[in-house]
This record gives sequence, structure tokens and C-alpha cells, in this order.
Amino acid sequence: MPAYFTPELFRFLTRLKRNNNREWFLRHKDEYESCVRQPALRFIEDFAVPLREISAYLVADARPSRGSLFRIYRDTRFSNDKRPYKSHVAMRFSHRGKDVHSPGFYLHFEPGGCFAASGLWHPEPPTLLKVRTAMVARPEQWRMVRHMLNWDDAGKLSRPPRGFCADHEFVEDLKLRDLGTALNFTEKQVCSGKFLSIFTAACREMAPLAAFLSSALGLGF
Repeated sequence: MPAYFTPELFRFLTRLKRNNNREWFLRHKDEYESCVRQPALRFIEDFAVPLREISAYLVADARPSRGSLFRIYRDTRFSNDKRPYKSHVAMRFSHRGKDVHSPGFYLHFEPGGCFAASGLWHPEPPTLLKVRTAMVARPEQWRMVRHMLNWDDAGKLSRPPRGFCADHEFVEDLKLRDLGTALNFTEKQVCSGKFLSIFTAACREMAPLAAFLSSALGLGF
């Protein structure tokens, strides 16, 4: 199969990081379209079929805007960092009508840092409470997927959350603020003609954790 992505994607992102300004980007917008945006949209469109085999509830939305592909433009309104563009490419495959924080799949391309992930990043307290409650209420199911957790969690609580026992089997999991799993890719894999299959296999591997988290939130999977 032909590759969706080429080394030009990573070269473009490297140059964008060094020249993160509107004038440079506008001069190279055609390159962004041909090497980054259009290949990503084709990938999203083709991933829709294998995604349905993994979960009938997650969506691969290939619309040019408001779909699975994140915008390259940064929201600088409330940030001291006023660089206008992201120096990575990201895609999300979430529950229909839910935002990126729903427990679907995430794909990230950046020079030296390509990965797939699934989980809940910075969930709101009510969401986190539902997941913690599910861990305790369904210990057998949680025991089968908890080994998949591998995100760094700088915000992990020093004590068990209120209402949960300090001697619980899963007390360290209950302290977590971010819950998820990630699998890394090389740039060579991303630029391979087999990458759609590689990413699909990664999603299948991560699916049990995504299914548990979805169920905890009352979402289908």
C-alpha cells in the first residue's frame, strides 16, 4: 500500500518549529496542505473502516474542519506563549458529540515523538469520580486493564481521594488524575505503507482500557 505520510511531514514540522510565525507559514502553506493536512485527512477517512471493527461508537471524521484532525493554529488568548502554530500534528477519534477528553484514541506526530494514546487526560472531578467508583465497584474488570496505564501523572494525589479507603487494593490507581496508555512509533513506521495497519493494531491493543473507561462514564464501546 502507498504511504500516507512521508519524511517531508517531519521536515516541515521541524522548519515550522524554527520559524513559528505567520509570514513563514503563509509562504509555505501549500507545503503544509500537500505534506501534512491532506495526507492526514485521507488517513482519517480510510481509518473509519477498521475503527468501526474496533468500536461502533467512535468516529473518524475526515471533515476539513471540526473533525478528527486538530487545527494547526494555537489558541493563544490565555497563554503567555504567543507562537501562532503547533509544531505537531494530532488526530482524535472520540465518541460522537464528545470532546477530545472522552476515552477514544489519539494520534500524535512530532519529530522525535510519535505515539498513539487512549485514556482520560485532565478529566473534570465528576468524571474522575465516576472512573474511581467503577474501579472499586468492578474490581475484576479493572484488574484486567490496569497494567496498561503508562502515562506520567505529575498531578497524582499524595493521599487517597475523599471517600476511598487508604488500604484499598487499587489505592495508587485511585490517586491518579490522568489515566491512560500510549504506544510509541518511529518516524519510519509512520512513513511506511503499513502504518494504517500498525495504528489499527495499536488501537486494538489499547481498546480494553478505552472500553472500561467508556463504560465507567456511561458511554458505549
